[in-house]
Amino acid sequence: MISVPFAVSAEERLDTLLRELSQAETETAAQRLENQVVTEWSKTGSPAMDLLLKRGNDALEVEDLEAAEEHFRALTDHAPDFAEGWHGLAMVYYGREMLGPALDALERALALNPKHFGALRGVGAIHEQLGNLALAYDAYERVLELRPHDPEVIGALERLETKVRGVTL
Repeated sequence: MISVPFAVSAEERLDTLLRELSQAETETAAQRLENQVVTEWSKTGSPAMDLLLKRGNDALEVEDLEAAEEHFRALTDHAPDFAEGWHGLAMVYYGREMLGPALDALERALALNPKHFGALRGVGAIHEQLGNLALAYDAYERVLELRPHDPEVIGALERLETKVRGVTL
């Protein structure tokens, strides 16, 4: 019989994936690692909650915001400590141009998972839309610390650089 000295916990696996993602040398490697991170984040531990998450994400994909909201509200009601539910609900609110509720849901997601680069990216986008450019810039910088190969975030930082940091002489 072969004995395994220790099993890697889900938290340790996630920490390793996030560390590897932050150090990824190519966009392809980063995307592969990001997909693995999101898969880990999507594990609720409950078949019923997994189904709500899947149905909410499926509804978002086809832009059925009403159905997506129903599923994500049920998910956040039954699993309020699950960050992905709040992130999904934020995406629904953002799609409905309800920026205040979207920002609130993103803040809930980040309170539960401070390394949620998708939620940070959303915070950056909303603050940019609201004209809070310094807050947007800070959020985008945090995204790149976690996920360095995001072309949209890199573009946003370049777009905001002189507005936030000023012109270097």
